[in-house]
Amino acid sequence: MKSFAYVLFLSGLPSVVTAADPYGVWMRPSTGTQVNFYDCGGKLCGKIVAVKDQSRKGEIGTVIMRGSVKSSDNQWKGDLMNTDNGKMYAGVATLEGPNALNLKGCVTVICQGETWSRVK
Repeated sequence: MKSFAYVLFLSGLPSVVTAADPYGVWMRPSTGTQVNFYDCGGKLCGKIVAVKDQSRKGEIGTVIMRGSVKSSDNQWKGDLMNTDNGKMYAGVATLEGPNALNLKGCVTVICQGETWSRVK
């Protein structure tokens, strides 16, 4: 009976591990834009999949994050696009919890960002 309970315990571990990753759809609070973050060859990429403001519907399909590399347990670094001006910045994505992803764009040492929420 103990071995059966142990197997049940182990079978539940993968769901715990995968719950703490940045993959899935997240919403930017300031614009309502939704981005799907996905694995792209072992790196983190993100593509706009929905917009709240219909004047921005041309942005759907735009890749805003390409090839970000995991730099620590809950952090990825790479290029991040600002869709307001079309420029790429040094980006940092930090998973702050299962439903909170902070994205920052940096120019030299000045960084600006906000915490996005996971779309259920």
